[in-house]
Amino acid sequence: MLPAAMPEVTFPDGFHWGAATAAYPIEGAWQEDGKGESIWDRFCHAPGRVHDDGCGDVASDAYHRTAEDVALLAELQLTSYRFSIAWTRIQPGGRGTPNAKGLDHYARLVERLLDAGIRPLVTLYHWDLPQRLEDAGGWTSRDTLGRFCDYAEIVAASLGDRVSDFLLFDQPSVFLAAGYRSGSHAPGRSGLDAWLAASHVVNLAQGQAFQAVRARAGRARIGSAFGLSPCVPMRDREEDEEAAERWHGVSNAWFLDPAFGRGYPDVHPRGLPEQAMDVRSGDFERMRAPYDFIGVSYRTRTGVEAADGGPFDVDAVDAAPRGLDAGPRTADGCEVWPDGLRDVLLRLTSDYDAPELEITDVGCADREGPDGAGVVRDAGRVDFHRVHLAAAARAIDAGARVVGHHAWSLLDGFGWSRGYRERQGLVWVDFETGERTVKQSGRFLAEVASANGLDCG
Repeated sequence: MLPAAMPEVTFPDGFHWGAATAAYPIEGAWQEDGKGESIWDRFCHAPGRVHDDGCGDVASDAYHRTAEDVALLAELQLTSYRFSIAWTRIQPGGRGTPNAKGLDHYARLVERLLDAGIRPLVTLYHWDLPQRLEDAGGWTSRDTLGRFCDYAEIVAASLGDRVSDFLLFDQPSVFLAAGYRSGSHAPGRSGLDAWLAASHVVNLAQGQAFQAVRARAGRARIGSAFGLSPCVPMRDREEDEEAAERWHGVSNAWFLDPAFGRGYPDVHPRGLPEQAMDVRSGDFERMRAPYDFIGVSYRTRTGVEAADGGPFDVDAVDAAPRGLDAGPRTADGCEVWPDGLRDVLLRLTSDYDAPELEITDVGCADREGPDGAGVVRDAGRVDFHRVHLAAAARAIDAGARVVGHHAWSLLDGFGWSRGYRERQGLVWVDFETGERTVKQSGRFLAEVASANGLDCG
């Protein structure tokens, strides 16, 4: 027998190969075992807010299928699983005595992962605020800061002896822009002042929750996952180049700079709106979160042009709806631009003194289903992951300290405001029966993980 050919691209020894999910899109069981109502439960149950009025009441039924899903991770040769904890399973109303059944559920999941040799990468907050806290002001209220720290401490105390890696937040730039600025996501609020106030509270929560988790899980690595996109000028003119850099500040660096002790980026031509943000003495120190690693969630690049005001009052707008139109597009209209992943990894390396990086979320949408033989031939997703992994490898070769990669998502599930319109999983889910079928893309990533390398094809 001839020896197997060496892959064209190899990754560092000990590289984490994983898949990612979030609680609301996959768990279901929305009222079981003491779980409270989240902002996504409330948002989805209001008609007209989600495509086809979809909701996560059942979703992929992952709450009842943890053993099956851990077995799928092992079958796919993955060594890391990024999942989120539903705050409302731990504290149904966002405060008070923890719910033992909720803690036990996640403890069992962690034990199953460890028994299978898979690292649990735990996200504390993936967009599902308890509705009772939203009713009291949500992320615009400083009281939510205290409640989140209490919750983070409870989880760290429960799991910190077995979980070595925590993410505090998933993509604050996304859940706040969509939930508090445009209103397209839960809780459906809109307005610049709401976004400003909420972003400051979340930045404070990064610093304070970091300390809470560190106190209870002192040996754990702590980070957050940031939704990052290279910002490029729409036209070759100085005004757009300057606008693109301001947009980078308000969309990429807005939650990173404060955590690294730099305060807010200087992107507001008329000065930082401290009054709307309720900035108080000592806040800039409270926001410091000396992360052990930075999580990178990536979709595509952003085209920016200069304009008076704009949605964040930085005299810039995201012009992508008109399109850069250089790359192919996924089923949800997202431009496929793998060089952007390389660019954000290298910019993080340059801007934040070569931190350790984990790719926590890269994936694409399609609408493929099983063929007559029961096989899901999602060749587009295979190509998508191949070119993005090659881009990550180029960043590593150029000096980025990337230590892991997580495909979005392990399972088809609820797609936030797009409902069930597209599918994003490595595993196809029959939403009527819950049956799982590994897709072609899942088999591809299993081969990559097994070889710790990639043939660029």
